[in-house]
Amino acid sequence: QVQLVESGGGLVQAGDSLRLSCAAPGLTFSGYSMGWFRQAPGKEREFVAHITSGGAYTSYSDSVKGRFTIARDNAKNTVYLQMNSLKAEDTAVYYCAANPRPFSTSSNPTNYNNWGQGTQVTVSL
Repeated sequence: QVQLVESGGGLVQAGDSLRLSCAAPGLTFSGYSMGWFRQAPGKEREFVAHITSGGAYTSYSDSVKGRFTIARDNAKNTVYLQMNSLKAEDTAVYYCAANPRPFSTSSNPTNYNNWGQGTQVTVSL
């Protein structure tokens, strides 16, 4: 297991933006596809966004499509999640995760074998 470290969460108002970062210093980063997931209180962990190893392909859940953007910098072993037009329903703990299949497009969390500790995002009305 390699440690992934998320940062950038916080308390914002509806309509604001946040950028989450996830560093993976011990990972052969360019060999992994990366995903962001979130979990709200009392709910199951859900897929948010995904990016393949080279960044050529991205996918998003319907709830964030058009508002969130996932990107990666393989030179910095870091994946990002730019979140715009935040809504109260985006409130959750956000996790980044690494999938050892570099071209995978999976949104299934069981296909990801390394996870960060999570960062809290709270959006107030």
